[in-house]
Amino acid sequence: MSIFVDKNTKLVVQGITGRDGSFHTKQMMDFGTQVVAGVTPGKGGQKFEDKVPVFNTVAEAVSATGANTSVIYVPPPFAADAIMEAADAGVRFIVAITEGVPVLDMTRVWPFVKEKGARLLGPNCPGLISAGQSKVGIIPARIVTPGPVGIVSRSGTLTYEVVYQLTRAGLGQTTCVGIGGDPIHGTNFIDCLAAFEADPATKVICMMGEIGGTDEQDAARYVKENMKKPVVGFIAGQTAPPGRRMGHAGAIISGSSGTAAEKIEAFRAAGVSVANRPVEFVELVKQKI
Repeated sequence: MSIFVDKNTKLVVQGITGRDGSFHTKQMMDFGTQVVAGVTPGKGGQKFEDKVPVFNTVAEAVSATGANTSVIYVPPPFAADAIMEAADAGVRFIVAITEGVPVLDMTRVWPFVKEKGARLLGPNCPGLISAGQSKVGIIPARIVTPGPVGIVSRSGTLTYEVVYQLTRAGLGQTTCVGIGGDPIHGTNFIDCLAAFEADPATKVICMMGEIGGTDEQDAARYVKENMKKPVVGFIAGQTAPPGRRMGHAGAIISGSSGTAAEKIEAFRAAGVSVANRPVEFVELVKQKI
């Protein structure tokens, strides 16, 4: 099984005719994802790759195709409107790949999405992939293989590294989720942990965090209080200097709550096995399965 996306996912791509949208749509289609529609204002009536109908609005796409999931490849100034358009059209799961969405925009978007009853993943995330079922986003399909390991990470490239190492070791995955590292984002660690706990195919979870914020500490408390399945963790940015942003907008140490040491301590106190390097996930996962 999997979480959030599977063979029943019907995907609409917002920004399907742009450079990034068209490239990654082809990749998703090659993986087997049901891409049922695309949206580019002013280009309605066209067909992408002579297969996928393009609409002017998400509402038209949903009405015509029954799309239940959206992925967004539009420039940062327009991403907030694209997210809200999808939610307003009745899309239940929205994946925002776009990087650089203004935080002020997200203060409007996040309450709107929740009010509409939709789930948002991102922005500034690589999306997710359920091995052998569906890919929504930019995670490379060639590094995944079906198996019992669930993956959730704030870092896209770190996700790729860990998945690659696990696949090489014969440890396949149910779903790999990149939640993104912006200060305000949708789906968080706890959402993913709860979904993996409820997924009978997932036997162990790998959770990759990073410096900045307190999401990892909150997740550690959730693991301790609610999780029966084993969790393996890693914190990126252990050598980062305080006060300097590292990669993600949310990856900045402020005081003591965002340090790698504090997060690692929280993991260990919750019974989460901690890897010192990404490659160590392989042996830790083998011990838990």
